[in-house]
Amino acid sequence: MRGQAQTCIRDNKEASVKSMTQFKTFSFSVCVTVALVLAGCTSSTRAPVSDLSTGVPSVSTYVVKPGDTLNKISRSTGVSENTIVRINKITNPNLLIVGQTLRLTDAQSPAPAPAARPAASSASTASAASAPAPTETSTSRASDAGLISWGWPAKGKIIQGFTPTTKGIDIAGNSGDPIEAAANGKVIFAGDGPRGLGNLVIVEHSDGFITAYAHNKTLLVKEGQTVKRGTKIAEMGQSDTTSVRLHFEVRRRGTPVDPLQYLPPR
Repeated sequence: MRGQAQTCIRDNKEASVKSMTQFKTFSFSVCVTVALVLAGCTSSTRAPVSDLSTGVPSVSTYVVKPGDTLNKISRSTGVSENTIVRINKITNPNLLIVGQTLRLTDAQSPAPAPAARPAASSASTASAASAPAPTETSTSRASDAGLISWGWPAKGKIIQGFTPTTKGIDIAGNSGDPIEAAANGKVIFAGDGPRGLGNLVIVEHSDGFITAYAHNKTLLVKEGQTVKRGTKIAEMGQSDTTSVRLHFEVRRRGTPVDPLQYLPPR
């Protein structure tokens, strides 16, 4: 009986040692596997677009296209969302305007102003002096003006003309005056716009056109809503500017164009 007990103890020890050896081998295999997986994940997250000689993106700007989001732009350029927000001083990451130019680097060369933002309100008066209001009959029609049936968005006097800086025209009026859609289309933004624009409505039209209506007092439409030319979309105000006015922009495939080359004579 005693001999059998010793044999049993010895067998149990050998089994324990064998099990411990197998456990260590298994643990080592798991650690190696996890390390390889982590290494693979790390290597797969490298920026897809970069200049290896400088460590910065190979392009310095990005123009926002329809359907873009901050995350999508970050993945396509290899620049982190936080970096894009910081460099461009974006206050609302959910608001990206089609045609807006975003900087991707901290380069000291002059960066183009955000395409969706006109001159700041403090500079509006100064720029108005350098861009006197044009007479409506002195502006020639654009060759593509006939692609859309246009109408005036407001009935006021033009107090600021179009320049590469203003990117649109300013129309004076009284608080609460109706702001109307300049053409048939779909509202793609209605809310608090980028700094300097106040309450903003953006309407997308056919043939690559969009129109923007800024400084409104009250917004009367919602994103996704279909509007017709002449539909009242807002009330005139002076949000984020110095006096009651409508800042009106027309863009063709993201490029600001002079609205007076498209609007009909009145």
